Amino acid sequence: MADYEGILLGMGNPLLDISAVVDEDFLTKYDIKLNNAILAEDKHLPMYDEMSSKYSVEYIAGGATQNSIRVAQWMLQIPGATSYIGSIGKDKYGEEMIKNSKSAGVNVHYYEDETAPTGTCAVCVVGGERSLIANLSAANCYKVEHFKRPENWALVEKAKYIYIAGFFLTVSPESIQLVAEHAAATNKIFTMNLSAPFICEFFKDAQEKALPYVDYVFGNETEARTFSKVHGWETDNVEEIAIKISQLPKASETHKRITVITQGADPVVVAQDGKTTTYPVILLPKEKLVDTNGAGDAFVGGFLSQLVLEKPIAECVRAGCYASNVIIQRSGCTYPEKPDFK
Repeated sequence: MADYEGILLGMGNPLLDISAVVDEDFLTKYDIKLNNAILAEDKHLPMYDEMSSKYSVEYIAGGATQNSIRVAQWMLQIPGATSYIGSIGKDKYGEEMIKNSKSAGVNVHYYEDETAPTGTCAVCVVGGERSLIANLSAANCYKVEHFKRPENWALVEKAKYIYIAGFFLTVSPESIQLVAEHAAATNKIFTMNLSAPFICEFFKDAQEKALPYVDYVFGNETEARTFSKVHGWETDNVEEIAIKISQLPKASETHKRITVITQGADPVVVAQDGKTTTYPVILLPKEKLVDTNGAGDAFVGGFLSQLVLEKPIAECVRAGCYASNVIIQRSGCTYPEKPDFK
């Protein structure tokens, strides 16, 4: 399968998930809302230790883009089909991350930062719903110089599809711009995610600079509504918002933009050519839900696994729904040895 080698490249913030089932008091104490994702402030820093002393904690390799790439690799079952770039620290968490990614079959080119520890993300679970608080640390130290090194830029040259979560806009917009312009110039497929309400609100300029290059925009209903509010669209209708996002200006007309919005247990909305199609998800009985951590990432990973095989959109969505259904029945973004996707 040589022509699939390195077909999909991801760039993002590799984080170690510190995951625990907590309680409402803990959420209140640290001012955390479920189904949200934020960057840690000083007030959040003690929570990482408190979680590991007070609750039963799991350490799972995470980071939104890395999750999606690992899931795509798992779905494809083609060794070396995916690559990933991001920044980790020179520490035990970093070593763990390297081991984890290699065993997942992803070709990782990490920048190893000498000064900061590997980034972590607190995953607080209550009633199966999750809240994410990321302490980027080394992930925040990614340098565009690393990206320009021949051995790393080679991954960009080789890839035909590129995926970057919106979270990376806070770290290296220069790297995003480089790869976006390359994709437009070479007719490659460039994909991004809205990722979190705070990205749409506080990194609006960086997001707007990248959007003209984006062929597929992923997101969930909350992010889509925040995007609409920030852009003064005065609509909460997810289908309308999806169409509007798909119609924003494009740097290259080669590919028309497609917007894909997930809505938890509600149908997935796909907007293209000024109209929407909805696809139902696989419903899961509440007692089988372990946690929603990684559900959106897994959806993107499943979707991309079929996109790189040039399957129709309906099939990409079906694969996305399959992957997220598997992931929400397990802790964090983890999966069984082999997929059972026909």
